[in-house]
Amino acid sequence: MPDTLSSFTNITALCREIYLNKSKDYGTAWRILRPVGIADQLYIKANRIRTIQENGASLVGDGVEGEFMAIVNYCIIGLIQWNAAEGLSLELDEEEARKLYDKYLEEAISLMVKKNHDYGEAWRSMQVESLTDLILMKIYRIKQIITNEGKTIASEGIDANYYDMLNYAVFALIHLGVK
Repeated sequence: MPDTLSSFTNITALCREIYLNKSKDYGTAWRILRPVGIADQLYIKANRIRTIQENGASLVGDGVEGEFMAIVNYCIIGLIQWNAAEGLSLELDEEEARKLYDKYLEEAISLMVKKNHDYGEAWRSMQVESLTDLILMKIYRIKQIITNEGKTIASEGIDANYYDMLNYAVFALIHLGVK
């Protein structure tokens, strides 16, 4: 069985490269997004994956791998926006955008290692379709928490949902053979 941490870090390195390259192309235009906008971007990606899974084909030609990678990146963007949006300028320089990405990616990897230990790598027995459904469920949870002005009574907050979706997306990519 391949080493989960190694596979996870290889895939997130690919996602990080995409994020950095898009930051060079577009700057940090994503900073304009409010929390619900990020949730909707995640929904668009996850819903497209589910539609392709259900229909068995993509008419646009792009596969689901790129969409799962986009989910990883939008989760990190969501974490940045949710936790640091007030103190950041609209346009971040390349170094600041990289540092923020790396901060949340490191936290995600650390959390994955702990949860993977406690859950005994249960994700390995799951289907990619189940991981997609869990991502969609987490998106709906985030939208409800946003409606509740960020407050929860007995549930994890928005951060936990972003981290879970990021992990599910990487696990799906591992299942799909991305290296």
